[in-house]
Amino acid sequence: MKNVIFYAIVLLSGFFNGNVFSQTQEDQKMLGLPGDNLDLYAVLTLFQKSKTIEEFEKSLNEQKTGINNLDLDLDKKVDFIKVVTKKEDSSFTFILQDAVSKTETQDVAVILVEKDKNGKVSLQIVGDEDLYGKDYVIEPKPAGSVSDPVTANPAYTGPDPVTVNTPATTVVAVEAAPIIQYVYSPAYVPYTPPYYYGFYPPYFAAFSVMALGIYWHNNFYFHGGYYGGHYGGGNTVIINNRNHYNNYHNNKMRSNTVSRNNAGGRYNNRPSAGGINRPSTLPNKGVNRPSSGISRPSGGGLNRPSTLPSSNSFQPSRSNNRISPSGSRGGSGFSQGRSRAGAGGFSGSGAMRGGGGMRGGGGGGRRR
Repeated sequence: MKNVIFYAIVLLSGFFNGNVFSQTQEDQKMLGLPGDNLDLYAVLTLFQKSKTIEEFEKSLNEQKTGINNLDLDLDKKVDFIKVVTKKEDSSFTFILQDAVSKTETQDVAVILVEKDKNGKVSLQIVGDEDLYGKDYVIEPKPAGSVSDPVTANPAYTGPDPVTVNTPATTVVAVEAAPIIQYVYSPAYVPYTPPYYYGFYPPYFAAFSVMALGIYWHNNFYFHGGYYGGHYGGGNTVIINNRNHYNNYHNNKMRSNTVSRNNAGGRYNNRPSAGGINRPSTLPNKGVNRPSSGISRPSGGGLNRPSTLPSSNSFQPSRSNNRISPSGSRGGSGFSQGRSRAGAGGFSGSGAMRGGGGMRGGGGGGRRR
């Protein structure tokens, strides 16, 4: 019987530990930034499967695709993302942009396509620092790879690799991707999107933002075929052509609205992600506890002296009763969490807390 109980405990502990581990792994992928609502793994997968840049832009913004969930202007509607193309020799830069307002545009991410003298093509996507944090770079894993390669950046075979002895088999062959074949073919025609804030293609209808937990669950399976991106992922991916990226970076577009929203924490509203909400509630509790602690001694300090003079002079206690309801009316305008903090700041709330001495007069306060 003891053996049966022991094995049952082992099985249950393994089950719960497995759930905790899987949730922790998924929570670690969250950035706590606006980019959580546009999974760049899914974006890069969609990019490779598209036949043209225009088709990629359309699929990215369609609701049925379920990839774009970005809402930078906080209107609870998904923003339209346009794709701007720039070309220099054999290098392409595809910039994903979000028109936040009539006067502001925010770069979301940039897709870098590079072709070397041997005809090998490298592909990377770099998230904008405002939305994804610093050095958020993703690239495809080598086809058929089972385990992590020995290099931090297997796609990079240029003159300045991260580590030495890069096996040739680790170079990512993306030449077969339909969109790569298209942009390097004679049939390629540069695409310039005509859209701007308030003017969108007929296929785009602003749809409601999806709950982050649901969105993340729907797109998480894209992450298996790539390196880099998330912090602490074990793979440090560098940008293949730094000069190519710097040319883009020096002219990228940033929105003051996005910067203000980031600084004010307005993008950090993710009620569906339970693992993310827990840390955000802790500071509030920490603030409320000290304020309530302050109100208790203030109430105790006011309670004892208030009862002593009340027997000798009845008029002052009545005047105090008039003041305390006004204090309570002022405090009623605040929410419960903020009123506790206010109790520490206003002596009137302390008097209300020590109402043991004023309950005789407090009855009049309640009637009023």
